[in-house]
Amino acid sequence: MNTDTWIALDWGTSHLRTWLLNSSGEILDQRHCDQGMNNLQPDQFEGVLLEQIDDWLNFETITQVLACGMLGSRQGWIEASYDSAPCAPGTLLTKAPVSDPRIDVHICPGIKQLAPADVMRGEETQVAGLLTDAADLNTVVCLPGTHCKWVRIVDGKITEFQTFLTGELYGLLAKQSVLRHSLDTTAWDDQAFKSAVDESMAQPQSISAQLFSLRAQTLIGDLSAAAANARLSGLLIGLELANSKNFWSGQQVTIIGESRLSEHYNLALQMQSVTTLQANSETMTLKGLSLAHRQLNGA
Repeated sequence: MNTDTWIALDWGTSHLRTWLLNSSGEILDQRHCDQGMNNLQPDQFEGVLLEQIDDWLNFETITQVLACGMLGSRQGWIEASYDSAPCAPGTLLTKAPVSDPRIDVHICPGIKQLAPADVMRGEETQVAGLLTDAADLNTVVCLPGTHCKWVRIVDGKITEFQTFLTGELYGLLAKQSVLRHSLDTTAWDDQAFKSAVDESMAQPQSISAQLFSLRAQTLIGDLSAAAANARLSGLLIGLELANSKNFWSGQQVTIIGESRLSEHYNLALQMQSVTTLQANSETMTLKGLSLAHRQLNGA
């Protein structure tokens, strides 16, 4: 077994991120591609992975690969186990079948919640990374993304969580609905975003009408494509906050995510007088996968 280097994977719905690390956890190389779980059949995962990491491997030794995310879903490489909330993020790894003798692939478990029914894959590894610095943490965590997660942590255990389809809805509406003709996804307007958050939270029942109004305002009003994009995001995030108030009201919230999307959530929460902390998703993912790697090797 190769003890000098190992490989970390975050394989989500839409993207694959790979890192080559040394035994101290330092990043030696990294890659990114858009071959997410949604684009693959179970028998394609190993081939896609090897395209990304082949030059990191050699036939003289076996390299461990620690992975989290949607590759462990029912539609993924192999279905990994679920731990049941309330629980600490788990380390009961699932071994993935491989044909290449150079790799040994292990997938972190997801977490399931029976009532209300919910699941997570990948986010639990980021929570595990957060807990490496504070094992008995009590906090609420928001993990923005394609599917945003709200997680309550009590004494270092995930006690409950809820998933919102906010990111996926934004992508569908911005790229596949009639609204795609009205907005510019590369442009932004802070004031339009804030106004939309307020309106959506005040009247969440009006969301469908508010969404079509974006189209009308760009056709017969003076709404710019940048403002329309920011309003779409604000309406959807505001709807999410209106329905997740039981998590964030009166609480300090730790946001784990990528910078731009996290800033949008941060602004929306600060508008509700919520105190926030921010943590980088890549850093937390690597901390969580490093913990799993150490535990796999008895360290």
